Amino acid sequence: MASKRLLIPLAVAGFVTSGCSTLPALSSFSQTTAEPNPEASADVSEQVLVESELDTALDEAAQPEPETVFDPLLADLTATEYLFDAEPDLSAENLRARAVYDPYAQYPEDLYQTLRRGFEFDLTLEDPRITSQLRWYASHQSYFNRVSERAGRYMFHIVAELQARDMPLDLALLPIVESAFDPFAYSHGSAAGMWQFIPSTGRMFGLKQDWWYDGRRDVVESTRAAMEYLDQLNDMFDGDWLLALAAYNSGPGTVMRAMRRNRAEGKPTDFWNLDLPRETEAYVPKMFALAKLIHSPETYGIELPLLDTEPFFEIVDVGSQIDLAQAATMADMDLSDLYLLNPGFNQWATNPEGPHRLLVHADNAAGFRERLADLPLDSRMAWQRYTIEPGDSLLTIARDFGVTVAIIQEANDLNGSMIRAGDALMIPTASASSNAYSMSADQRLERRQNASGSSDTRRVDYVVQPGDSFWDISREFDVTVQSLARWNNMAPRDVIRPGQTLAVWVSNDATPSTNASVSSSVRNGREVVRKVGYVVRAGDSLYRIANRFNVRIADIQNWNTIGQEYLQPGQRLTLYVDVTRLQ
Repeated sequence: MASKRLLIPLAVAGFVTSGCSTLPALSSFSQTTAEPNPEASADVSEQVLVESELDTALDEAAQPEPETVFDPLLADLTATEYLFDAEPDLSAENLRARAVYDPYAQYPEDLYQTLRRGFEFDLTLEDPRITSQLRWYASHQSYFNRVSERAGRYMFHIVAELQARDMPLDLALLPIVESAFDPFAYSHGSAAGMWQFIPSTGRMFGLKQDWWYDGRRDVVESTRAAMEYLDQLNDMFDGDWLLALAAYNSGPGTVMRAMRRNRAEGKPTDFWNLDLPRETEAYVPKMFALAKLIHSPETYGIELPLLDTEPFFEIVDVGSQIDLAQAATMADMDLSDLYLLNPGFNQWATNPEGPHRLLVHADNAAGFRERLADLPLDSRMAWQRYTIEPGDSLLTIARDFGVTVAIIQEANDLNGSMIRAGDALMIPTASASSNAYSMSADQRLERRQNASGSSDTRRVDYVVQPGDSFWDISREFDVTVQSLARWNNMAPRDVIRPGQTLAVWVSNDATPSTNASVSSSVRNGREVVRKVGYVVRAGDSLYRIANRFNVRIADIQNWNTIGQEYLQPGQRLTLYVDVTRLQ
């Protein structure tokens, strides 16, 4: 028995020296007011009591006892391999033992608990920037509810990958700071996905980006790339994870220049003393604030939802391209849920060139594999036979079917763009209606474009012409570049392409095009017919709309497949308007 007691001080010391045991003594935050909690002194007294009990336990452990005496409290303390059994002993005596031995015993054994036990950063650190972030988080319980709901899909995979790479579990909080665990997040700096990769950095770490697929949103691939990048940055900054995180946000060059300036001025070069961009200076404090809050949520008045410790999804090798609606049916999942696990796929199907895998709910994986094995390869995609008509081109056909020219060429083994009237082409098509693929890139864009307006604005659809830029279009419609990009789920620095349709929200009193747009069109010798999306308002009629846009009633009916029925407020019409004829 005496030899066993030697384990107690070592085990207990592991918690006392971890840098986290003093956290409950930090200033508390009220969820509603984010002000220091006057009851914090009670926490200190409780801590003193626990420390007193700890000292007593250690003193008793140092005293020799007859080998025949069995101390159940001491036995529970020393039996570390059974301390966290699936069915723990909840007797008062055992709970007291855990309170002395394990500062985390009060929390449920979920994924947040796994993080709590795996945090490596010094959470006793105090800094006004951390305090500021803590106050915000502590006053937004609803934010943690939303983030936890999203994180439940991906956190198990992230934690498992960090553990496999022997990286700090603190890094699992990075997607909260970057994207709030939204895999479809897109920033003003052209960064996409849960880990917010910009296009160039994504390609540097092997994240493929094309019409079918964007690896920056892929849960598995973006997580791999993020961890490789973070590991590389950590090596670059000699094992300093805080500098690595700062570099992840602002780029390693920015951090290195700040360090050189401090060295030249004789100042410290750790993160807390560097002069960095404002966003970066708040970035690392957000990580610390989140870790402190998760470590001791009751101290800050936050209730953390439970995160399951079982895998949420399994990876299934599908072998070839497959329609996502068909895959969702075979996996017994809603198509929207399949997209949430596979946000890298932009269209209605997986990429024909891979990756040939899908993430499905863990409980559904076995059944999906069985059904997939019984499905012939030629039945995984829907195809439509199209006979080429005079005047057709690959570009017009691709637009009509919502695919790219390259896809038609690949599907029909075409080396160039020459086609002949009367020949047939095989076009891959979606097996369900476009609305069914509610989280495809096109549907997400349509929702964003429609949701950007207000009651005193109307939407105009502008077709990008050769030579156009965000700046030119924003001036034509008297809107800001930032607004124009946001309405179309883009960043101001993104490239726009001829033929692309942009939604522009203008005042109800404004004309669809200004003098600048007309003169620009005439100057460049282009046809000045614009596709305009018009939302019917109360009191509108076909006659009034035709007169306003200088078009014929019959044309409006043909463009929208409508007859003489009454228009309804909120109904959307497509018009083709010659802007040079507008008054």
